[in-house]
Amino acid sequence: MSLDRRHVLLGSTGLVGSLAAPTLLRAQGASINLYSARHYFSTDEVLYAEFTRQTGIAINRVVWDGNTLIQRLRADGANSPADVLLTVDAVGLELSKQAGLLQKTSSQLLDTRVPGHLRDPDGFWYGFSMRGRVIMYDRTRIQPEQVATYEDLANPALRRQIMFAPRPTQIPGNHTPAYAVPSYSESLVGSVLAANGPERTLEWAREVVANLARRPRGGDRDQIYAIADGDGSIAIANTYDLGNIIRANNPRDAEVIDKIRVSFPNQNDRGAHVNICGGGVVATARNKENAVRFLEYLASGSAQRHFVEANDEYPVVAGIAPPASVASFGTFRADSLNAGVLARNNAETLRIMDRAGWS
Repeated sequence: MSLDRRHVLLGSTGLVGSLAAPTLLRAQGASINLYSARHYFSTDEVLYAEFTRQTGIAINRVVWDGNTLIQRLRADGANSPADVLLTVDAVGLELSKQAGLLQKTSSQLLDTRVPGHLRDPDGFWYGFSMRGRVIMYDRTRIQPEQVATYEDLANPALRRQIMFAPRPTQIPGNHTPAYAVPSYSESLVGSVLAANGPERTLEWAREVVANLARRPRGGDRDQIYAIADGDGSIAIANTYDLGNIIRANNPRDAEVIDKIRVSFPNQNDRGAHVNICGGGVVATARNKENAVRFLEYLASGSAQRHFVEANDEYPVVAGIAPPASVASFGTFRADSLNAGVLARNNAETLRIMDRAGWS
């Protein structure tokens, strides 16, 4: 197995609980050690292999959730083998910056290609792909005007209609919520908090919980299929999950696709909330130059097209067309709120969700 294709998947006997140090093999030549929260093994192997083909730099990869990877970085300190951290939520990167786990990157290419609201203004992290956190609904039971904004989800007329994935359980040993990587739902609530303030957001969150069709369980795709099964009429989910279903072109999903429509909320004001897959150079990186080259590669045309074509994510670089699967949902205006604001509000967001009973 070539080192550019080697990865370590951390399980219950690895990083979780014991935080045992993963084994990262060192290549004979140029390499980087990548801590990645992206779990798209088959598609991302192609992405990383192309980087190695272009540069000769091998990638040694550890894959686990963002909380666990950040906890590992904090535990290892100066002894960390990691060069690059990738997460599927930029708030985790901002919190890592605040914790001193990332270092500043000077790259005119990244500053030019990645829009300002999708990167850290000081160069500590950059976004490379997006997925909208949108409202999906049963077209036979819900009218578009009922779900035109995130605030509409609090309408009592939607009692027992809404479904979303549960918040993740914090990993053992993590007693610092301020540095916990938010779930997709927590980031969404954080965006509502930034727009409406704490009192209105708490009231809104309580009403959303009251409108649940069932106790949160499963992932985003489970919520999509649950609409088709009639368990509820509305799901809060990521665009790429429905995009993956559409692109798979499985005959058994035809009824699901026909039944579900997508609402990009708040198009008349702040825009739809988006999650960002992004990365930064670890503060103690031993291969900084190679790490920066890897980040610049992720903003290249070939890598951006890979995010689009292989995983139905939205590109961050101008001039790259979105995937056909999610393009079928229509164009939309995205919320330009920087993840730094969400990170600063993260502790308050968690308190609001806890008080509202958002599980």
